[in-house]
Amino acid sequence: MGMSVIISTAAAQDAEEILKLQYLCFQSEAELYGNYRIDPLVESLDSLRAEIATGLVFVARLGDEVVGTVRGAVGEDGAGEIGRLGVHPRLQGHGLGARLLRAAEKGLADGRAATLFRLHTGHRSEGNLRLYRRAGYAPVGNETGNDGVLMILLEKDATQPVYVASA
Repeated sequence: MGMSVIISTAAAQDAEEILKLQYLCFQSEAELYGNYRIDPLVESLDSLRAEIATGLVFVARLGDEVVGTVRGAVGEDGAGEIGRLGVHPRLQGHGLGARLLRAAEKGLADGRAATLFRLHTGHRSEGNLRLYRRAGYAPVGNETGNDGVLMILLEKDATQPVYVASA
């Protein structure tokens, strides 16, 4: 009998597992850019623990294992900032990233009154850009991240219909 993946709010005790998963998930991005100092790979455990305590952090679990994660926060301008979306490599391509993205959008709109969703991804990250375009995000500019990677900024009106992945 198979298990279902359950998405829930992260707890303090999830921090180490989230950080390990994040490190695994972002290896392909680091390789794509030839930069193993990208922000997700150098984040500290203390920083993540603080974000779990004060922010919006979701995890996807398959049984007891954390197999996906995403974070969100509302900025001073009312925009819901979504980041650090990651899915375990063995589960990619099955819609889990889209489910996590929807969970972050719902949490930011319902619980935090975001008026706009904003996220970013590296300019060479075609898979990420496809997911975000399907979810209704449009490019609005770019900027170079602290890690030197050119990032595409994308936004979506929070009142747009929620993206539903096709089976």
